Amino acid sequence: MRIGLYPGTFDPVTVGHLDIIERAALLVDRLVIGVAINRDKGPLFSLEERVAMLETDINTLRERTGTEIVVHPFENLLIDCAHDVGAQFIIRGLRAVADFEYEFQMVGMNRSLDASVETVFLMAEARHQAVASKLVKEIARLGGDVSKFVTPPVNRALDEKFGLQP
Repeated sequence: MRIGLYPGTFDPVTVGHLDIIERAALLVDRLVIGVAINRDKGPLFSLEERVAMLETDINTLRERTGTEIVVHPFENLLIDCAHDVGAQFIIRGLRAVADFEYEFQMVGMNRSLDASVETVFLMAEARHQAVASKLVKEIARLGGDVSKFVTPPVNRALDEKFGLQP
């Protein structure tokens, strides 16, 4: 069984994340969405909220791809999370050269920890290359329309967080 791990903080999950999830699900038998706790990033949404948003958003992807997709919170090393879920692949999305430089370092470290876990990169679709959770949060905080960057449930959650509900 081919098991892939797609890790991230998903604060919040965006259409770019969902695109990578759907495409990754077509490459593996089981896809684990690793939701990093990562307190250092100071997430807007709690771990429970991020997991719930992902669960809601991936329901249709499960049906469309026929792949088992599960959400798995983690706080340990990524390579240890890969071991915990039995993943042979770590799946990462790339938007730009800056992403590649960071990911290149991460691959080197992860391979030095366990060379048997491979990293696979999926390029973001052109229409999603500018979409970043950090920017989505900033636009939403300032009252901008983020509806083309997130699903309706995530959009509502952002509105609620920033007190923008009518």
